[in-house]
Order: sequence, then structure tokens, then C-alpha cells
Amino acid sequence: MQGIFEELRSNPLAALIGLCEIGFWVMLGAGLAARYLLKLRRTSNVLLISTPLLDVVLLIATVVDLARGSTASSVHGIGAAYLGFSVAFGHSLIRWADQRVAYRFAGGPPPVKPPAHDDPKRIGYEWREWGKCLLAWAIACGAMLLLVLIAGSPDRTEALWAWMGRLSTVLLIWLVAGPLWTTFSTTSKAGVR
Repeated sequence: MQGIFEELRSNPLAALIGLCEIGFWVMLGAGLAARYLLKLRRTSNVLLISTPLLDVVLLIATVVDLARGSTASSVHGIGAAYLGFSVAFGHSLIRWADQRVAYRFAGGPPPVKPPAHDDPKRIGYEWREWGKCLLAWAIACGAMLLLVLIAGSPDRTEALWAWMGRLSTVLLIWLVAGPLWTTFSTTSKAGVR
């Protein structure tokens, strides 16, 4: 545990990524608490809509760090991946949490569940989720390409290129294990019936 705190002290950008992640969940919780416990709808909306500001803070800090001459590390790649995930999945994650809190604490309808695996509607669901993954990949890789341009020197950007490769691997695995698998397995089951 001491090693983690030492790493965070020596790498402020890693600490900022952790704080942004914690901040996202705190703002989400505060926004939902304001909406359902305190009945402050406008305050809730402001808190929930403000979550992307954390992404802006992280992006600015990453750009400043590289512009000052730092060599890109895995932390910079993680920051870009966090940015992509947060932008692509943030809205649906907030909606997911909102449905559950509304159901549990405010008498709302039961949360919407994804279609069952044998339901043909599952195919569209899987393609939409993979589309979010593709968007996250594009944002993260676009941010990393921007960071590569800012860093300016190939020997300072090797970690970013490695992260783009990792994210591309995740994108490909998700494509095969998600929408393609569901498309072919659901289609073949429908043909057997």
C-alpha cells in the first residue's frame, strides 16, 4: 500500500486520474442524492451535466505535462483511455444509475434490462454497445495522437503508441465477443427453430 502512495506522490498525473475517477462517482452520487433525496432537480441536473468537466481538467493537465517536456508514460495513455471511456459511456452510465436509484428510492419503474441473449433484439443492443466502445477508442486514440504531436519527439511517445495498440486489441476482442458472436449465434439459433 505504501508503494501506491509513493507512486502517486511522484506522479501527480496518476493522482489526478484517480481523483477524476473518484470525482465522477462523487458527482454522480451527489447528483442522484440531490434529485431523489433532497428533491432539488435543477441542482441535480447541474451536478450530472458537470461530470465532463473532470475530463477537461484531466486533458488539460495531460497536455500541460507533455508540453513541459515530460516523456509520455502509461499514465498518459490511461488518462486518454479514461477520457474516451468517460465521454462514450458516461451518459449511459449515469442513466443506468439514475434508473436504479429512481426505482429503489423514488418509486420509479423497474430499470430497463438489456434484451436476453436469445432475443433477436440483443443483436442491436450489442452493436450499440460496441459502437460506444468504438467511440471511446476513437476519442482515446485521437487524444493520444494529439499528445504525440504535442510531445513532438518519437522517443517521448512510445508509451502512447503502445496504448493505442492495447485499445485496438480491446476494440477487436469486443467486436468478436460481443456483436459478431451475438449476431451469428442468435441468427443460427433462429434458423434452427
